[in-house]
Amino acid sequence: MKTRKLKNDKVNIITLGCSKNMVDSEVFSGQLKANGIDVIHENGKLDHNIVVVNTCGFIDKAKEESVNTILDQVELKRAGKLDKVYVTGCLSERYRNDLSIEIPEVDAWFGTMELPQMMKQFNADYKAELIGERFLSTPKHYAYLKISEGCNRTCSFCAIPLMRGQHVSRTIEDLVAEARKLVKMGVKEIMLIAQELTYYGLDIYKKRALSDLLKHLSDIEGLGWIRLHYAYPHKFPLEILDVMKERDNICNYLDMPLQHISDKMLTAMKRQITRKDIIELIGNVRDRVPGICIRTTLITGFPGETRDDVEDMKQFLEETRLDRVGIFTYSHEENTSAYVLNDDIPAEEKEARAQEIMEVQQEISLEKNQEKVGHTYKVIVDKKEAGRYLARTEFDSVEVDNEVIIHSKKALPIGDFVNVKITKAFDYDLEGEVL
Repeated sequence: MKTRKLKNDKVNIITLGCSKNMVDSEVFSGQLKANGIDVIHENGKLDHNIVVVNTCGFIDKAKEESVNTILDQVELKRAGKLDKVYVTGCLSERYRNDLSIEIPEVDAWFGTMELPQMMKQFNADYKAELIGERFLSTPKHYAYLKISEGCNRTCSFCAIPLMRGQHVSRTIEDLVAEARKLVKMGVKEIMLIAQELTYYGLDIYKKRALSDLLKHLSDIEGLGWIRLHYAYPHKFPLEILDVMKERDNICNYLDMPLQHISDKMLTAMKRQITRKDIIELIGNVRDRVPGICIRTTLITGFPGETRDDVEDMKQFLEETRLDRVGIFTYSHEENTSAYVLNDDIPAEEKEARAQEIMEVQQEISLEKNQEKVGHTYKVIVDKKEAGRYLARTEFDSVEVDNEVIIHSKKALPIGDFVNVKITKAFDYDLEGEVL
């Protein structure tokens, strides 16, 4: 079918998966804009003629979503509503040979580290001097800052090293320069992300240098909050907590994926840590930064997991009372070391176990939120929705954590910090009034 041809190309980028993918899309957008090419994120108007799908290949559900999104765009191309469909990201890195046969209508497939090659499809130059220049897809008051790429860990369930390669840190100078640019653009909160945050610097500085990076970033004038995501617990560099405690603009928040607590499961997952180590680490973190919010993710349904292991996780949550918990069900990923194991737990049972664990955490979350009633917190206003404002405390990250609901007759500028007194508590949200 003959396709329409716009006078000038307009590129729509669809991003799936994690915040690291989002940053890649923003960098790509910045490169296109620097070459005079019109670009937009998640365009719903269908006034573009080219689509780039940035895919996720982490677990089965993410892969299914990515494939369905590609097929939707291919259907638009068949109907003459698109000229080109390109695919990049983790799914493309991992399965492009098979996918290119199954979905031949896609014009080109790219891996996770092939931005210069992608630019050639647009007859555009990759401009190395633009490192740090991004066209943000987030609201202008917050952004993610990817401090490294890849991962050297060998967790048995994880396919990320297959898609992202080995750990490569960015220099402190580059990261500070990018953060300064973001602040000039209006960003007030920066979330540090990586496959493994605490490994930062070992490759280029021959030491764990996250604490040094934090000091430099926290010195940037106008940067209100710095938040830490994805800190691996094994050999955790406790010195970053001292920096967190002494610097007001580093949120008392730590996202530290534990994945399990049963020693048998931790060994099978190749996590390089024991239950005793984890409990000791949590104690040290709380001692060094009183009042810190600890977020974690857990996996249920790993091969060989028993009811005793599930009860172990529930008991662990009841004892440690972590502030935020997310649950994944195990996904049997080819070419990981766990793939040789028998994926012996039905999907329905995996989901049931996840629900069971989250019911324990739901009660803990409600109790912790109830403790906040009557107290005042500094919050950042994210958006106005259905006549109310939605904000977050320093203990809450975007999309994954609690929100503070504010009813205010007075207009609250989006992105501003305000002080809110908490008046109501719910399972996962709070309600308050501006002082």
